[in-house]
Amino acid sequence: MLWNVKAALILALIPVLNWGQTATLLSHRAPAGAELTAESDSAFWRSIQGIAMSGDYFGAPVANHRTEVRSRWTPAHLYLLFICQYEDLNLKPDPSTTAETPQLWNWDVAEAFLGADFANIGRYREFEVSPQGEWIDLDIDRTGQKRGGGAAWNSGMNVKARIDSARKIWYGEMKIPFAALGGEPPIAGREFRAGFFRIAGRDPGKKKISWQATGATTFHVPENFGTLRLVE
Repeated sequence: MLWNVKAALILALIPVLNWGQTATLLSHRAPAGAELTAESDSAFWRSIQGIAMSGDYFGAPVANHRTEVRSRWTPAHLYLLFICQYEDLNLKPDPSTTAETPQLWNWDVAEAFLGADFANIGRYREFEVSPQGEWIDLDIDRTGQKRGGGAAWNSGMNVKARIDSARKIWYGEMKIPFAALGGEPPIAGREFRAGFFRIAGRDPGKKKISWQATGATTFHVPENFGTLRLVE
């Protein structure tokens, strides 16, 4: 009888122990940097396995908006490629690709949140790219200590985007300097806290797609980010 009680307690604890586990995106080392093309079938990207996301804030399925994220790295840069299925695009009129676009999240966009500080998870950087090649980068501080550059911060990132209207897929590529992420130099095995997200369509039917369920109606829940790991 005592053994049965102990076994029941152990089984009851299993979901609790697994609850905090997070998904991991592997970023594969590239032999050299590459020009941004936003082409998933390019030599740089075609053999790279990524992650797929198709759920909302709470993990509920979002139909016809499957999103794949792939990653590569060099000693100088982190590369991300978003492959975004869509129904209708909400695009900003008169787009600019020469300067960042304030409040880019009001239109269709793919987002990466990356944090190098595992001891202070409220500090991370946000990177966005639109189907038209607009971009914005932000230095985020959720700790209330009002550090960082906020919207005035400049990461030095580059982006490239293209729309395949026949297949209803848009592609967004980011090239982010590791210097903008902070922490130790990039080596195989190094990890970052990571969240990947999308905003798609128009209100009232605007879609929010999240790699990891945040459990709240916002992407900014760093406790529920996943992991990006550099590998050979």
